[in-house]
Amino acid sequence: MHRHEPIDVERVRRHLAERIAPAATTVVLPLEVEVWEPVAASGVVGQAEPVPVAEALAATYQPFDLGASWGPPWGTTWFHLTGTVPEAERTGDLEAVVELGWSDGWPGFQCEGTVYRRDGSIVKGIHPRNTWIPVELDGDGRFEVYLEAASNPVLNSFSATERGDVLTSDAERQYKLWRADVVRVHHEVRELVADVTALEGLAEVLPADSHRRAELRVALDRAMDALDLQDVPGTAAAARERLREVLARPAEGSAHRAVATGHAHIDSAWLWPVRETRRKVARTIANVLRLVDDGEPVVFAFPAAQHSAWLEEDHPDLFARLQAAVASGHVVPVGGMWVESDANLPGGEAMVRQLVEGAAYFERAYGHRCEEVWLPDSFGYSAGLPQLARLAGARWFLTQKISWNQVDDFPHHSFHWEGIDGTRIFTHFPPVDTYNSDLSARELHHAATNFRDKGVAGTSLVPFGYGDGGGGPTREMLAQARRTADLEGSPRVTVAPPRDYFEAAEAEYAEPPVWVGELYLEMHRATYTTQARIKRANRESEHLLREAELWAATAAVRAGHPYPAEELQQLWRTVLLGQFHDILPGSSISWVYRDMLAEHARVQERLRAIVAESQQLLAGDGDQPITFNAGPLARRGVPALGGAVAEQAGAAVQVAETGDGVVLEHDALRVVVDRDGLVTSIWDKEAGREVVPPGQRGNLLQLHQDFPNQYDAWDVDPFYRNSVVDITAADRVETSSDATSATVAVHRTLEGKPVVQTLTLRADAPGLHVGVEVEWAARDRFLKLAFPVDVHTDHARFEVQMGHLTRPTHTNTSWDFYRFEVWAHRWLHVAEPGYGVALANEATYGYDLTRHPREGGGTFHLVRASLLRGPGYPDPRTDHGSHRFGFVLLPGAGVEDAVAAGYATNLPLRQVTGAPVDPLVTLDGGALVEAVKLAHDGSGDVVVRLYEPYGRRSTAQLTASFDLAGAVETDLHERPLGEDTVVAPSAVTGVEGSTVGLRLRPFQVVTLRLAR
Repeated sequence: MHRHEPIDVERVRRHLAERIAPAATTVVLPLEVEVWEPVAASGVVGQAEPVPVAEALAATYQPFDLGASWGPPWGTTWFHLTGTVPEAERTGDLEAVVELGWSDGWPGFQCEGTVYRRDGSIVKGIHPRNTWIPVELDGDGRFEVYLEAASNPVLNSFSATERGDVLTSDAERQYKLWRADVVRVHHEVRELVADVTALEGLAEVLPADSHRRAELRVALDRAMDALDLQDVPGTAAAARERLREVLARPAEGSAHRAVATGHAHIDSAWLWPVRETRRKVARTIANVLRLVDDGEPVVFAFPAAQHSAWLEEDHPDLFARLQAAVASGHVVPVGGMWVESDANLPGGEAMVRQLVEGAAYFERAYGHRCEEVWLPDSFGYSAGLPQLARLAGARWFLTQKISWNQVDDFPHHSFHWEGIDGTRIFTHFPPVDTYNSDLSARELHHAATNFRDKGVAGTSLVPFGYGDGGGGPTREMLAQARRTADLEGSPRVTVAPPRDYFEAAEAEYAEPPVWVGELYLEMHRATYTTQARIKRANRESEHLLREAELWAATAAVRAGHPYPAEELQQLWRTVLLGQFHDILPGSSISWVYRDMLAEHARVQERLRAIVAESQQLLAGDGDQPITFNAGPLARRGVPALGGAVAEQAGAAVQVAETGDGVVLEHDALRVVVDRDGLVTSIWDKEAGREVVPPGQRGNLLQLHQDFPNQYDAWDVDPFYRNSVVDITAADRVETSSDATSATVAVHRTLEGKPVVQTLTLRADAPGLHVGVEVEWAARDRFLKLAFPVDVHTDHARFEVQMGHLTRPTHTNTSWDFYRFEVWAHRWLHVAEPGYGVALANEATYGYDLTRHPREGGGTFHLVRASLLRGPGYPDPRTDHGSHRFGFVLLPGAGVEDAVAAGYATNLPLRQVTGAPVDPLVTLDGGALVEAVKLAHDGSGDVVVRLYEPYGRRSTAQLTASFDLAGAVETDLHERPLGEDTVVAPSAVTGVEGSTVGLRLRPFQVVTLRLAR
């Protein structure tokens, strides 16, 4: 027989698309459609904010014609769908099909709908790949539902648009309602669709010369021969019979094993506001529960406790059904985090609270303890995370995002990830390279062939279901899972929870490889900088939360003042939501930032009030100026975590104008500023050493073109460095001074907007204090602040959660070169043996450090802080407006000085009138206190979280200022170590009176529970 494969392929594909799939249903009854459109405050019909379902059920509806337009951007339109099925047609399975006017795009990025019954309960959601509604008839055969249709605009084109906020969007109607029918389902045809889809997909990915591929092509061709295209329902069984044998052929014994877990990655905000995410969660969960009710063998991984909390608040009936599905094993809470947060930018204690708040919620709501961290889509992963994950009770870690690396392929899919303290966690990157698999043969084949641990392991996890904008698994995907459970040429697919995968993977891979340090993503590096306002707001809120908990706990213990536990928890949860991986990184639409910045302002107002009330209560009625220090190190004579009369500032600072510029000087530094406002010399008097390399100038603003190849808000590509403008022209340079400080203010103009740079020496604080105030309206620009430092080394240290990370600054390999933009929390430190320079910051995360030949020999480092960007998408006016940045440059600094400066820069001293306040706890030795609070169980116990920040083994003694009834080291959930999760030697070496002895390994995190 002469066969030409392309002819067979095209025959099958056209038969499937144009004859078989359409024949899976036949129309029984067109539905009558009525519409109600709420009116926005702006007067735009249909663009009002979502209304409660009760209001929509009580509204007056008007007739609506198929083909008519509906839905301005961000609007909600309610459709009332009714019809009476004739008695003769009420047999068999009926469904309704509604098409809202979908484009060919992915679900979640366009219009969606939520279907309600007359009693207000949710039936399910609909989207472009899930258009069906179960038909529930009353005694008269009448069908009636209400459809809440969200006209979300299509924004995933990655081009600039004003539709990213309802305040700037147009009101043009975007969609047309094309279909609303009751249909009869022909199950044999639907099964034939699944058969053909599975086998055609499998044939496509098999080797061209394989017998199995040829066998499948022949079987599919003969199945098409068995079909009468004028009567597909009547001949579908005959066509399926011709496929029975090839479908029954079992998989090879060595076939890859795929554990398929249903999933719906729902971004808590991104190309839609938070309020729309709440509706996406309801639609998706309703669809999952419909699969459960229909007897489908679905297992669905449900991450993000925040999403469940919204569901509990918005739809108690759906939440109760969800609880039942968790109890039956069909839905599995995963991740144990409040949201799927960014894993780089949240501070150490914030990352702890992500894990604690999420896990505590899941345990309360479902009686379930999560054993994995589930972060498929965050933009890189901090080396501080393995320890925190294990202390939170996690055994496993999952992500998919590292497969996005632009240049260097990660060498493993299953491995042990080792953090900065030496803690390891079993980690998996699903080789399917997506968290939105549809279980197609193509994707399953990719998972098997791409898997990098072949020979020693043969199992991977496949998260399947429509995601990013939600949607979840569908019955069509589950039909593919059934056919590939044991099919020759395909991986063996088992629908199961993540735990089944991880336990099987650990069992088969007894000695996995080890990856040490951060999981750096070679992409999305600009997320360390984009949307500077939200990053500053997050940093300030994190530190205010520290202060509020510390002083409120101190007031509760000392004065019996009520501890605002519930309010603090809610404020924490708001901040944690803002750390979602498309909010804090700066990659969302403008509406998200308008809302989130307002939330941060509200949070900070309440936290400042709690701090002020607690401090005044503690200071009492005295008349001394009491300075409160919330930091972990003494400052100006004020003890850590206490309040006292601060020491007076040291020697005066001098400022002198010369013919060539200005000189600032005090006991430690002499700083020379030229007429351009640039620093030509920083003389370290104690070390007798110059910091600025010969021929270089610091305090230099540099402006780059910044037009990445694709992802505006996310990416900065390496070629941005090829063009740079040094901003050297000064409009004027001014000096000012008082008894304790001296300042040089440099006024410049940047693209027509004012910039003010300040250089200050202070008698009461070390280092050169650097300020930048910018009016920003640039587009496709990247602004950096540069300081060259005369230090010869090949590495630098950067603060991460609960410690610091050492990164190379050379470019020996592509891995080193493509780490050209990095992140740090409050400080970085670059040093050669015997001398170092630190840079502390107020609210900046992005940096690049490069090595350059030094005049006279050797090398120096150019340290640059990333200040502002001008991406056009998804927010075309990203960061337009006023900004301020603050840094402290510390010549002659060790790591200890960098750590101290990081805290001092972010935790301001606060003053009230009263009497001194002793610290609630005092920590002496080589560790620092990160948090002081009361236990979350309401017992009144004091919880202290501390860590070793310098990277060395140390001892410490923590002393409580109250009578201590006992002290125990706990996990992050405040449960004794080893009782439920972590089994490790305790850092506690003994308790004597009110003092707890401690021995810590480098970067170890310790949580102590102190009973009063």
